[in-house]
Amino acid sequence: MSRSISFVKATACGNDFIIVDGTVAAASELKEITQRICDRHYGVGADGVEWLFPTDKADIYAKLINSDGSDAEVSGNGTRCVAAWHVEQHQMSSPDDLDELLSKIHNESHIQSVRILTDAGIKICTLVRRLDMEFEFRSDMGEPQIDGEVPIPLAGGERHGIRLSMGNPQFIVFVDEFPTNWQAVGAEIEGHRIFPHRTNVEFVKLIDPHEIEIRIYERGAGETQSSGTGSCASAVAAIHTGRAQSPVKVVSPGGPQTVEWDGGDVFLAGPTRILCRGEFFL
Repeated sequence: MSRSISFVKATACGNDFIIVDGTVAAASELKEITQRICDRHYGVGADGVEWLFPTDKADIYAKLINSDGSDAEVSGNGTRCVAAWHVEQHQMSSPDDLDELLSKIHNESHIQSVRILTDAGIKICTLVRRLDMEFEFRSDMGEPQIDGEVPIPLAGGERHGIRLSMGNPQFIVFVDEFPTNWQAVGAEIEGHRIFPHRTNVEFVKLIDPHEIEIRIYERGAGETQSSGTGSCASAVAAIHTGRAQSPVKVVSPGGPQTVEWDGGDVFLAGPTRILCRGEFFL
């Protein structure tokens, strides 16, 4: 009889993830299973797998593996998908409105939140609202580490970008218009020798001081519809360089998210949806 594993699939602005109980497979199997289940023709299809494990440090530990089988420290959107799974599992309720949410945050009582341990630390996702399998969270993504502007020699000439970390490496390139070959440029930057662990790449176009548009080439996944940490990194870089002011609406092909940053922790607000459950046959 074929062996199978149960899964839940969720998406956050088109950035999709498979959620699996990590205890059902051996550690040595995780990368191979991830590659198989993420395949968009012979698997379920996803940008990565969030493997869940029990922990006494948070509500759950989520180990993220990219669709190509490489390890990733954290995904803002993937973490939000895990938070939605946890809320659905425990039937948590959302506040009736934003004023109620802000009141609860101010009073630090009765906050409906999920603490998720990632390989970039604990991320706290606060439930803003829920309608059936659609959720919205405001997530504390921690403090960015900004290295500043870095020139990179590429085949097509030198490019400058902002190098920073949101718990995972990011490189932000500001553009007036998105290059027609931005995916190829993103792939070249992702694997450039100056990034020993590779990097996520965002091309950022300024719309106005409170809105930017981005394109994303993610480490280990390639072009994606959205990225939570990439949205945070793009907004932080825009604010840091004086191009934008908090809050920043970050628009990607998969939809908008909102990033707040005033010099401390970065807060990311956006939707997620649980799409389906099933069994994957190994």
